Amino acid sequence: MPDQSDILAVLKTVRYPGYSRDIVSFGLVKEVQVEGDAVGVLIELTTPNPALGEQIADAARLALRDRIPGLKDAHVQVRVPAAPPAGAPQPGAAVSRSKIPGIGRIIAVASGKGGVGKSTCAVNLACALRHLGARVGLMDGDIYGPSIPLMMGIQDRPTVNDAEQLIPPFAHGVKLMSMGFLIPDDQPVIWRGPMIQKTIQQFVHQVDWGGLDFLLVDLPPGTGDAQLSLCQTVPLDGGVIVTTPQAASIGVVRKGIAMFEKVQVPILGIIENMSYFTAPDGSRIEIFGHGGGSDEASRRGIPFLGEIPLIPGIREGGDRGIPAVVGDPTGPAGAAFLDVARKLQQRLG
Repeated sequence: MPDQSDILAVLKTVRYPGYSRDIVSFGLVKEVQVEGDAVGVLIELTTPNPALGEQIADAARLALRDRIPGLKDAHVQVRVPAAPPAGAPQPGAAVSRSKIPGIGRIIAVASGKGGVGKSTCAVNLACALRHLGARVGLMDGDIYGPSIPLMMGIQDRPTVNDAEQLIPPFAHGVKLMSMGFLIPDDQPVIWRGPMIQKTIQQFVHQVDWGGLDFLLVDLPPGTGDAQLSLCQTVPLDGGVIVTTPQAASIGVVRKGIAMFEKVQVPILGIIENMSYFTAPDGSRIEIFGHGGGSDEASRRGIPFLGEIPLIPGIREGGDRGIPAVVGDPTGPAGAAFLDVARKLQQRLG
C-alpha cells in the first residue's frame, strides 16, 4: 500500500484551477494519513470560495483513485475560510501582484529567526543562478542590518540616470541594491514601519534593474509586521525559507511558512543550512542534528531544495566579499548552492 510520499506525488498532479502549479507546491496540502487501503487528505485554501474547494477535492479524489492501485477509500477534506463581511477588505488585498517590466521572477529568501545564514544563502543563490546563465539582481530587504555589500565585496554608491532612477552597483555579475550603499557603515537606521515600506518600494520601482530573469529579495529575519509589509509591497512570485537542522530553528520555520501563506505567496522550498560538517578524516559530523529541514518539508508537502554543509570557507568567502559559488564553484559549498539553484529553476519552469 502507498505511503505519504506516494500520496504527495499523486497530489502533485492536481493543478490549482487557473494556474500551472499544483496544490502541493502551493502549500495547500496540510495533512496526509494512510491507514491500510484508506487515505485521508486535508487541504486548506486561502480563498473563501466553496466551489473552488469542491473542484479541488473532486480532482484530488479522482487522481488518488486512478493512480493508487487497490485504494478503497480516498477521503479528501477541504477547509475554506469564511467569507469576510460585506464591505470588509479582502485577505491579501494589499498585495500587489502586478509584474514589474523587465523582471521575470521575484523571489524572497526568508527565515523565521536570525543566525541561520539566510543572507549567506541569498548571496550564494544569486551568484549560483548567475553562474547558470541567468540575469540576476539581489535586493537587500534588511534595512536595519544590511549585509549584502560586505558579502558581495562592494561599497559603491549607486548613480542616477536621466530618468532619476538609481543605477544598481554590479558585483560578480549580479546587480545589487542595499541600504548599505546609501549610509555609512556606522550609522544606524532608526525608522518606523512606513519609512521601511517606502524604501522597499523605491528599491523595487525606482531602480533601473534592466532586464532580469530573477530578482532575489533578502528579507530581514523574523515574521513580524516589517516582514509582512515587505511581502505585501513586493510582487513576489514565491518564497524560499532557510533553516538549520535543530528543533529550535524548525519550530520557527512554521511561522515563516504561515507568513507566506498569510500574504498568499507560494512557498518554493526549504533550504537546510549548516546541515553537517566534514572532519579532516572524512567523517560526517552533524553538529546541529540532521534532517529537520527535509522532515518539515515532507510533513508540509513543500519541496526540499537541498542541504548546505557547514564549511569555514563559506564564512570566509562572505567576509572577503567572494561568495563560495564565485570562489570555488566546484567545491562542496559551491556545488551545493548550484544544486539548489538548479532545483529552484526547475520549480519555476
